[in-house]
Amino acid sequence: MTTVITLLTDYGLEDGFVASCHGVIAGIAPQARIIDVCHLVPAGDVRRGAAILAQTVPYLPPGVHVGLVDPNAGGPRRAVAVEAGDRVFLGPDNGLLSWAIHASGGATAAYEITNDALFRKPVSPTFHGRDVFAPVAAHLVTGRRPADLGPELELSRLVSLPEPTSHLREGSVEGEVVSVDGYGNTQLSITAADVAALGVRPGDTIAVWLGRRRLSMPFRESFASVPPGELVAFADSAGLVAFAVNSGDAAQLLGLPPGAHVRLAPAA
Repeated sequence: MTTVITLLTDYGLEDGFVASCHGVIAGIAPQARIIDVCHLVPAGDVRRGAAILAQTVPYLPPGVHVGLVDPNAGGPRRAVAVEAGDRVFLGPDNGLLSWAIHASGGATAAYEITNDALFRKPVSPTFHGRDVFAPVAAHLVTGRRPADLGPELELSRLVSLPEPTSHLREGSVEGEVVSVDGYGNTQLSITAADVAALGVRPGDTIAVWLGRRRLSMPFRESFASVPPGELVAFADSAGLVAFAVNSGDAAQLLGLPPGAHVRLAPAA
């Protein structure tokens, strides 16, 4: 087993929560290499956490990937370990891990984390990140097997978030807002390949329908291709179409929350 442990949480950086998890891991597995994926996921935003983890995991080395965005911490949800290729994902069974598991080739085995011999004691009902997931991750990189964590689960019973989709139809493509990043860039489920199939290329103008609103927007290689303050559509580093405002906040300007419906077409 690799010595890499990655952490994604909504814990923030103002308190000692992240450091506590690091400390527990270091106490059990001092050889572990910890990669902090993100700790600024908006509180309880499972969908945003899922998007960040899924779009980051292809660039992470094989290892144990811990995701902790759990609006129902201390509630009845299960703690799970899911094997996918050469990775093990740990987290609450609330869909947070599902997109990253898919991006890793799909789940091959899953276990409910119940072996409290591997937990830190006493276990706080509101801080399973420190007392359950951090020590379990550390034990995995020291040689424990995922099967040691608890009973095996049916893969079909794992909670999954609906996958973001796009649909090409009648000269346009429809999708939804997947997430909004810290810059206010609005990422869609519509791919660069989708707009290319419509004949749209950087330098063109696209028609954008946001509910009943219709906008014309330049499609460029990056947000820096337009003057400050102007809207632009571009293919982002994940290969998805995004809206941005150069030196501004597209999500705020357009009023587009995650899940909002969007339709794009070549401008007439």
